[in-house]
Amino acid sequence: MASSLDDDEILNDDYYSLLNVRREATQEELKVAYRRLCMLYHPDKHRDPELKRQAEQLFNLVHEAYQVLREPQSRAIYDIYGKRGLDVDGWEVVERKRSPAEIREEYERLQKEREERRLQQRTNPKGTISVGVDATDLFDQYEEDYEEMAGGGVPHVEINKMHISQSIEAPLSTKDTAILSGSLSTHNGNGGGTINLAFRRVTSANGWGELEVGAGDTQGPLLGLKVFRTLSSRCFATAQCGLQFSSRGVRPGVTTMLARHLDKNTMGYLQWRWGIQSAMNTSILGIPHTFVMMSYQYKFQDDDQTKIKGSIKSGFFGTVVEYGAERKISRHSVLGATVSVGVPQGVSLKIKLNRASQTYFFPIHLTDQLLPSAVFYATVGPLVFYLAIQQLIIRPYVRAQKEEDLDKQREGSASNIARKKQEAESAVLLMQESVRRIIETEESRMGLIILNAWYGKFVTDNSRKHERAKVIDVTVPLQCLVKDSKLILTEAAKSGIPGFYDPCVGEEKSLKVLYQFRGVMHQVLSGDAEPLRIPKQSHRIDADT
Repeated sequence: MASSLDDDEILNDDYYSLLNVRREATQEELKVAYRRLCMLYHPDKHRDPELKRQAEQLFNLVHEAYQVLREPQSRAIYDIYGKRGLDVDGWEVVERKRSPAEIREEYERLQKEREERRLQQRTNPKGTISVGVDATDLFDQYEEDYEEMAGGGVPHVEINKMHISQSIEAPLSTKDTAILSGSLSTHNGNGGGTINLAFRRVTSANGWGELEVGAGDTQGPLLGLKVFRTLSSRCFATAQCGLQFSSRGVRPGVTTMLARHLDKNTMGYLQWRWGIQSAMNTSILGIPHTFVMMSYQYKFQDDDQTKIKGSIKSGFFGTVVEYGAERKISRHSVLGATVSVGVPQGVSLKIKLNRASQTYFFPIHLTDQLLPSAVFYATVGPLVFYLAIQQLIIRPYVRAQKEEDLDKQREGSASNIARKKQEAESAVLLMQESVRRIIETEESRMGLIILNAWYGKFVTDNSRKHERAKVIDVTVPLQCLVKDSKLILTEAAKSGIPGFYDPCVGEEKSLKVLYQFRGVMHQVLSGDAEPLRIPKQSHRIDADT
């Protein structure tokens, strides 16, 4: 799968990869790496005018990297924000004698000013469309009632409710935000709408408060207050109270919730409701709506961000068990399905599609009873349907979209890649004499000889034989890095190493090395950002291979 890529990764040089040092490298390690590359690329070592010009360019690039990393202040900014951080507007006025912490604070101040200038351009629109489906005839119908009706054998499925809401945000400052929202709803032929205006203030890094006023054609004016607070790294709480004004008087309502991470994947909730908001659309007169909920969520370590989740909720209204899954089906879309089984609710299937800032929700009520057949079809049906849609529509669409994005990235970075390729070829020419001496030294001691090395995209999966491998020969650059019969590459993208460049922008890359140590053949395949240390006994090629 193609790795993510943005313009910064193309345009910015990785100084650590260029010097081939760890991100935690000491000043002494930086100095050793810098001196080694200076000896290799110093312009005075080359008499040919073209080689001298190429050496000067590479020498200046190495010098730039060293100057940034040798100063604690500039290195602190580079480590946090990359090369762009050194070029931010106003950075030139920061005193270089300040500590890294002070420079970081100053940089964040400059970034904050830029962010404030963009505040008025952001509205963060959000929308939700919910379509409720009554499909109880699929499981609860009585066959004798339909025998005398034309077409009575076909279950009746209808849309019995719809809800549409939209909201926009207007940042007033970095802490204050105004939110305007409206909604339209209809249920069994009766409908109405509401409009709300809320003001939210971030009171600290751990909490915020929100004041809301609203009105509707079916309900009177509404006044509400909501507070959120992080109590610890594993626990948070919310509290909400409201007053609804109508011809019958004032109706108060209170909701409180305490949530805690019980472990990495499990959340526990304790919620209490009373008044105008009733839990799960049930109403128990005189008894506060109190319930306890335990939820579990597990996220797979895959590119599609697959999650499975389940919860159990129990209170005065009954008990409900929910389980489901969600998965990313495209860059901006997430599809999920949840099965809800409870008393007295029955069995429901809830399908949700998130597309950017829009949410499409389809709750399908299957039965008022706990029927095993309804639970089975609610569980298996969406899974079979998703697998079919994924094979026929989603995968071909995502594959085509990915290829289109890669083509755009290649077109947008073509000139930069051509420059990087030219720099790599120039570096290889400048390395030839040093590599010749290194090979002579290693051969005399039966040391490390790089026979062949390739960097780029390898096709090893039989199902992808139609794809073409995109690799470049990096034998000379790797041999040039050999010292005392050892080759050490740090944990960084290898395209920044002198003599390397990216032959397949936006795609996964690897480094394949065939080398000889003490007269024995070795081979290793390493990921792009993985550290590599050779020789190793595990790389040895058996005589039978």
